[in-house]
Formats: sequence, C-alpha cells, structure tokens
Amino acid sequence: MTRKKLSPTGMFLFTILSVFVPFACSQKAYISPDLTKLWETPAELKTPESVLYDYQRDVFYVSNVNGNPSEKDGNGFISRLKADGTIENLQWITGLNAPKGMGLVDSLLYVSDIDEIVEMDVNSGKILNKYPIPGSKFLNDITCDEGGRVFVSDMQDSKIYVLSDGKVSLWLSDPRLDGVNGLLVWEEDLYAGVKNAVLRISDDGRSVEEWIHETGGIDGLVTDGKGNFIFSDWTGHVYKATAHGKPVKLLDTTPVKMNAADIDFILDKNILLVPTFFDNRVVAYLAK
Repeated sequence: MTRKKLSPTGMFLFTILSVFVPFACSQKAYISPDLTKLWETPAELKTPESVLYDYQRDVFYVSNVNGNPSEKDGNGFISRLKADGTIENLQWITGLNAPKGMGLVDSLLYVSDIDEIVEMDVNSGKILNKYPIPGSKFLNDITCDEGGRVFVSDMQDSKIYVLSDGKVSLWLSDPRLDGVNGLLVWEEDLYAGVKNAVLRISDDGRSVEEWIHETGGIDGLVTDGKGNFIFSDWTGHVYKATAHGKPVKLLDTTPVKMNAADIDFILDKNILLVPTFFDNRVVAYLAK
C-alpha cells in the first residue's frame, strides 16, 4: 500500500492533535484525600437539585427539577433512595413543578417549589399542603429548627421566609442576603450562604454577621459537626471552612462536567452526599 506524505499543514495539525487529544481525555475530577468515594446512583434521576438524609428511616430523599428550574410544568418529583444509594422509588412523590431545597420535621417533608412551600407525609408519600408565598421570586433552600419552623430562602429577592404553625411570614429582608441560597440551622443560629460569604444570623434575625469570607456563590450548606462548614457552589466545587477561616477545596468535578448542587452530610456516619444536577446522579463520599 502506498503511503502519502503529510503536508506541512497536515504535520502541524497531527502534532497539535497528538498533544491535546490525550490531554482532553485525561481530564479528571479532583477528590481531596479527606474524601473517599463510596457509591453513586445510576444516572436515572432527573436533574437532582437536593438530597436529604432521613435519620429515623435511614433513607434519602432527592428533589428532581426535571425541567426548567423556574417553570410551573408539573414535571418535578421526589425520589426515595435506600441507604446504599439504590433507587427505591424514582417518582415517589409527584405533582410538583421544580422542587429544590428540602427539610424534615418528624414525618413531614418540606420542599421549596418556585413560589411555594410544599408539605408532604413521608409515611404515605402524599402531598398534604401547599403554602404559596405571594411576591416571592425564586425560592430555593430550606432548613428547619427543633421547634418545627421551616425557613426558605428567596434567592432573587434577598429574603428569608418562615413557615410556622401553618402560616408563612417574612423572617428577614436584608441587602446582605444578596443571592441567598443555602440555609442551615445549627446551635440555635441560622447560617445563610450568599454571593461570597456565609452569614451567621441570630435566632431572632436581629444580628447578622459575616462568618466565612470569600466563598464564591453557595448552593448547599451543611456542617460536619466538628467545627467545619461544608458548602457547594452548584458548578462542581465543594469546600469546607471553619468560622472566619479560609475555604479548603474538597471536591472539583467541573473537569468532568458534573455539578455539585444542594448537598447533605450524615453526621453520625461522616458521609457527604452530592446531587449532580445535569449529570442525574447522587454521589456519596466518606469524609475523614
């Protein structure tokens, strides 16, 4: 067989491809030595935004946007996973639009859904109530306190609302809540992830102080119970930081186009849960 010689241009392109193609194929996610991957679900979820562990029942709940995050299309649903990540019921609770952050009070599961809070019974798997929040723009994360209050962030309006005794009211409106998303109740204070910081807010909402600096945008916000706050940025990064400390990278899955949305952390098992949004999975990591 006769072999044709490559032209100078062809040789140049061949050289470039031989350098960059292996480089592109070698892109890998960064996983800190402090994390060990345990399992991942099949890529059968539908835009999973949030994952929540139920300590009493030893299962996970996953909110699936399954469409446009701000569109009332009726496509959203909640999945139920076993403790090992097996999908027990993909469309466990349906009839939602674009469910995002979740919180649990006894057997009641709460999820934000664009402009309302939806209350569900985890025993029956049925929707019990919907609490519209007139004037809200883009409800996102939810957290609950020991008294049963349900807090929800309005990411596009610098506000936090509270559901208490079946009634919703504005809990805090503050310009420092710009881009507020991830919420966490811990040791009687409420922590809120905003555009480039974590804020600590007193139980009555009267005191607001910057607790962690230079965080970038924040999606999920949790604690490991050991003095560290762990937060994700949705794009694919997860960090940890102590109060007033510098964030340390735990995870970077952006090279493999995997998001890190609203995370959770199992305190008594040291397990970090990461919903991967467009990648349609939940991944579990054991933390040191």
